Amino acid sequence: MSERLEELLQAAFPDAREVAVVDRTGGGDHFHVTVVDGRFAGLSLVDQHRLVYDALADPLADGTIHELRITTRGEG
Repeated sequence: MSERLEELLQAAFPDAREVAVVDRTGGGDHFHVTVVDGRFAGLSLVDQHRLVYDALADPLADGTIHELRITTRGEG
């Protein structure tokens, strides 16, 4: 599942310097994602996270992701 989420994030943030997905519990439904992308520069944290939520909309909607922690940075 981590690989699928990473693919979705890489598609949404093709110029990201870093995209990482960690399965926090080993159960395949609690994740910590990190995205470092210059696109975040100047955006509020809420707007940065909204972009990540948009990228993961399908697995969030179908219950694949039970819990999601997000780290974003606006570096390029």
